[in-house]
Amino acid sequence: QVELVESGGGLVQPGGSLRLSCVASGSIFSIYQMGWYRQAPGKQRELVAVITSGGIANYADSVKGRFTISGEYSKNAVYLQMNSLKPEDTAVYYCNAVDRGSPYQLPTDLWGKGTLVTVSS
Repeated sequence: QVELVESGGGLVQPGGSLRLSCVASGSIFSIYQMGWYRQAPGKQRELVAVITSGGIANYADSVKGRFTISGEYSKNAVYLQMNSLKPEDTAVYYCNAVDRGSPYQLPTDLWGKGTLVTVSS
């Protein structure tokens, strides 16, 4: 059993900053990708940023230049530094990890329970 726990969400004014953290624990084989998704009320869950164990990062166009993702794969941890926050960034942010699994098995997609980020004046 694998558990992903997010932290760092909260209420912030437009233009402010927050740092999200996620740590995975449990029966992990080998996590090779971690990232963040978000879901606003009434909208579909969307990708925010992902980073591979090799350090290759990809961002949604809406957050490029404002958010920075980083990983500490030795700790099975991922972080998201969010700067210049906008009201449209308001959402529940979910941590995601992909565990390779054993040979002949498909990768396992893991999800945290989410942390709420509210950007409002």
